[in-house]
Amino acid sequence: MPQTESPGIEAVPRTRLRWWTELPLILLVYACYSAGRLLVRGDVNSAVDHGLAILRIEKFLHINAEHPLNRLFTREAWIGIPADFLYASLHYLVTPAILVWLFRSRAVHYRMARTWLMTSTFIGLIGFTLLPTCPPRLLSSDHGFVDTMAQYSSYGWWGGEASAPRGLGGMTNQYAAMPSLHVGWALWCGVMLWKYGGTRTAKVAGVVYPLVTTIVVMGTANHYFLDAVAGAAVMGIGLLLAPVVLRYADPVMARMRARVAAVAPVSPGARASIVSGGCQTSAGERIPRQRESRFADGAEPSAAPADAGDGAPAAVR
Repeated sequence: MPQTESPGIEAVPRTRLRWWTELPLILLVYACYSAGRLLVRGDVNSAVDHGLAILRIEKFLHINAEHPLNRLFTREAWIGIPADFLYASLHYLVTPAILVWLFRSRAVHYRMARTWLMTSTFIGLIGFTLLPTCPPRLLSSDHGFVDTMAQYSSYGWWGGEASAPRGLGGMTNQYAAMPSLHVGWALWCGVMLWKYGGTRTAKVAGVVYPLVTTIVVMGTANHYFLDAVAGAAVMGIGLLLAPVVLRYADPVMARMRARVAAVAPVSPGARASIVSGGCQTSAGERIPRQRESRFADGAEPSAAPADAGDGAPAAVR
């Protein structure tokens, strides 16, 4: 019975993955994601309306945890400053580190995990396009939020425009808040650590990391609680779609590999290893079919000593 891949169950890859093919693929996906964020900035007024609508829903449901967390981060610098560092850096460090670890140590699971992450990222980009959302920190001050990234910007490399390096705020889309891929990627990392870490420490880290990330994105006023919920939902949808993506991607990758193999030049060493091309040599021959080239078609070689070997005397002419 053929094996199929389902969410959380990975089959052994048919071909061995190479880092020099995986790295450009991941960089290409991330470049598309970053470029997409810039191209779908959306209307500021619509983004503010969406942010206020989310805030009203949270207040109605009594789940607006952003306010107390943001006040805590604003008042206590020893909490706010580390939180800003975590927000600005961890998703750029931990997520690639987990990918490399899976590729090197858990190769059987890497392919599905990578596809899950990429699929979810593209779904998140669709969310940014359809629902540009103003984060809490960009709402007017009468809503009670403080931008901790701006408040503590002198302690880090970021400025007052999200986690972008100071002076490069124009390179990011500040209204790409729904869903929170900070939380989504952290959840992916947590699942990988829990399932494949193999130690109690890894499992604890797999639980703590997404929880801390969720608290940080709200306390720094970069996301609403519902943004975090949407980020988790996007990862769930990506997990369900990953086997489908693999099923359609496999034939495409196979055709690409076949084309590369067809145009790839054969190395000199490969030519040298095929001596006779399936032909057999006999005594006195240095190359296959040597005798056929020395005698006319239909002629039989004589029993002259010339065929006996290199050391035999030449025939009398």
